Amino acid sequence: MQKMVKGANVGLAALSDDVGSVVMSLGWSSPSGEGDADVSVLLLDGNGKVRSDSDFCFYNNPAVGNGSVQLLGKSPTADGNEDRISFDLDAVPPEVEQIVVAASRYGGSSFGDLNDLCLKLADSSGDGLVQFSIEDAGAVSAFIFGELYRRTGEWKFRAVGQGYASGLGGLATDFGVDIDDDEEEEAREGVPEAGPVPQEQEGATSEPVVPAPRAPEPAPATGDAVARPEPKRRGRPRTAKKKITLPKTAKKTLAENDSWRTARLFPLSALKSDREREMRATSVLLSVMTQVPEFGRRLTAGFGAPAGRMETFTEVSLPHGDSPRRPDGVIRIERAGKLWTALVETKTNGNALKPDQVQAYMDIAARRGYEAVITLSNDVALDGSPLVDVRIDGRRKHKVALWHLSWAEVAHQAQMLIRHEGVGNAAHAWLLQELLHYLQHEQSGCHGFQNMGSAWVPVRKGIDDETLCQGDPRATEVIESWERLVRQVCLRLGGELGQKVLPVQRTKRGADPRARRAELADRLCSQGRLEAELRIEGTPGSLAVVADLRTGKLRTSIEVAATEQGYPLNRAKRLIRQLSTAPADLHIETLLEGDGVGPRGTLERLRPEPGDLLPKGGGEIVGFRLSLFKGMGNGRGSAETGFIRSVDEAVDRFHALVIAQLDVRGARRPGGGAEAAR
Repeated sequence: MQKMVKGANVGLAALSDDVGSVVMSLGWSSPSGEGDADVSVLLLDGNGKVRSDSDFCFYNNPAVGNGSVQLLGKSPTADGNEDRISFDLDAVPPEVEQIVVAASRYGGSSFGDLNDLCLKLADSSGDGLVQFSIEDAGAVSAFIFGELYRRTGEWKFRAVGQGYASGLGGLATDFGVDIDDDEEEEAREGVPEAGPVPQEQEGATSEPVVPAPRAPEPAPATGDAVARPEPKRRGRPRTAKKKITLPKTAKKTLAENDSWRTARLFPLSALKSDREREMRATSVLLSVMTQVPEFGRRLTAGFGAPAGRMETFTEVSLPHGDSPRRPDGVIRIERAGKLWTALVETKTNGNALKPDQVQAYMDIAARRGYEAVITLSNDVALDGSPLVDVRIDGRRKHKVALWHLSWAEVAHQAQMLIRHEGVGNAAHAWLLQELLHYLQHEQSGCHGFQNMGSAWVPVRKGIDDETLCQGDPRATEVIESWERLVRQVCLRLGGELGQKVLPVQRTKRGADPRARRAELADRLCSQGRLEAELRIEGTPGSLAVVADLRTGKLRTSIEVAATEQGYPLNRAKRLIRQLSTAPADLHIETLLEGDGVGPRGTLERLRPEPGDLLPKGGGEIVGFRLSLFKGMGNGRGSAETGFIRSVDEAVDRFHALVIAQLDVRGARRPGGGAEAAR
C-alpha cells in the first residue's frame, strides 16, 4: 500500500492490474468514541462543476452516476468504524472528469475534534492501493479527503486534505449544487481554503503537488480554512426524482377473519430440510437482486463488482477433479463487454460454513478467472476472526477475493430501502417486502446470529462457581459471540429506525483485534460481565448494554447531559417531564463534575419529588444516567428463554420507552457511556 502526502497524486494502473472497481474507506476516531461525520461525493465535469444536483452523492442520495458511485455505509472495524464508498470506474459517465470525496460535521463540531483521520483505497479483491493520513484538519466542519480524476484515459488519485469552515453548504455550492431556496443565501457564504484542486498538466510527475490557492477573495485565514461564518442551518441539496417507500402501517385487510393467509410470492410451507431451505433462500435472494437493481447493486458494490447488467444462476455444475462441484449460486455482471463473476455458497438455520467446500470454490474460481467467492450464512464475520480458513495460492496471477454476507445484513439493506430510503417504483418495493417477509419467517432459516456457541454454558457455570481462569480460550469464544450479537442488534435496530446504529469500540486505533478480544475475555473472567455500547444517530449519547453473568441481570442505560441553562431544580424537572410515559422502575442517577455520582432513585419515587435528584452537599450536575434492568435469558440460543432474545428485547424496550422520549436540544455531553457505568 502506497502512503500519500497532502497534494501527492498517483496513477491507479501503476498500483494494480485490477482497478476497474475500487472501494474507498474514510476513517476517524474520537477520544469519547462519539465523533462521527457524514460522507459525500461529487461527480464533476471538465469545468469542475456537477452536471446536475443528482451528481451529489450523500446520505439521502446514496447512489449516483448510474450506480457507478455508491455509499456503502459505515462498518465496524477493530479501530472503531469507517465509511466505505464503491467506485465502478469503468462505468463512470464519460463526461465526468473528476470525483471529489468529502465529509462533513454539524452542531458546532469540527474535524479538529477527531483523531486518526485516514483515507484508504483498495482494489476489487480487497488489496490496499493507497493510504492518506491527515494530521492537520483544523477547526473546519467540512473536509475534502481526496479525489479521483481522469488523465489521458487513466484514473488517478490525488490526496487533497482541504477544509471548509462553511460546512457542507459551502462545499456543495462551490461545486455547483443547487441548495434549497430558503437556505441558499446562507450556504453560499462559505468559501473553501483553496478552490478545487487544479487539473494535472501534461507531463506532470507523481511528485507531491501542493494545491494552488483559488483566485483571491480576501478573508482572514484560520487553520486550514477560510474563516467564514458557519451557515445557521444545514443546506439540503435537491435530490433526484422522489423514490417510493412502503407505508409503515398496513392497510386494513379485506379478509373475512384472521385465519385467512395472504398469498405470498415466496411460500415457505413446503420447506422440510436444510438443503431445501438453502436452495430456496439462495434462489429467492438472487432473483430479487436481478429484478431490483438498487438492492442488487447495494449488495454487490461492497464486493468490488461493477455496475452493469446482472444475471444470477443456481445449482450450477462446475468441474473439479473427479467429481463436479455445485455452488449454491453464481452472480455474473456484464459491463462494456467484460464479465465479473462470483460463486455463492449459502448456509441457513445456523449451519456452519465448511472450509473444504469454500476452499474448493476458491480453487475453481481461480482456475476459471472468477473474481470472488461470496459466503452467506446466519453468522457475522469479525475482523481478525475468519469464519473459514482457506489457503490462497500466491503463485496464481489471478486473485480471488473471499467475502462474507450475513442474512441479517441482507434483511437490513432490504428494510432500509423499502422503509426509509426508497426504490425506483412500487413493484420493486413490493418485491423487497416479499423478500423481507420470507427472510423473517421462522421457516426460512435466515434469522441471523442465533447461537452463543458451545462455550456459553461452561463459561457461565465457571463464572458462577468462580472456576473460570484468565486465558481460558472458551472465554474468548464467548467474547466473539457477544460481538457478533451486538453487531446484529445494530443492523436490526438500524433497519427499523432508518438511522445509523453502530457498535462503539473504545480501543486505540491500530490495536490488534485478537489482542483486544483476549483482554476483554480476561475482564469477563475477573468481572463476570459482557459490555457493549451502541451509537444511535440522533440520540444524546450511547446506549450501554451490560450483561452481568453473576447476577443474571441485563442493564441498558444512557447518559443524558444536563442542559446548559436553568437552575439545577429546573433541569431535574425538565428531565422528569420528558420521561412522563417511561416505566416506573426506570433508575435515574445524578452525575456530578469530576466523575462523581450523586443521588439516585426510581422514576416512580422521583416523579412527585424531582428535587431529590439534587446533591445535598452541592456539586455541579453534568448529567443523568438512566437505566433499566431485566432478567437475562439462560439458554445460548434465541428461544424465548434464550440470552439472545433477552438482549434484543432489552434494547428494543429501552429505546422505545426511554431514548425515544428524550429531547437533546441545549444539552452538553457528560461523557462516559459504558465506561462510566462500571
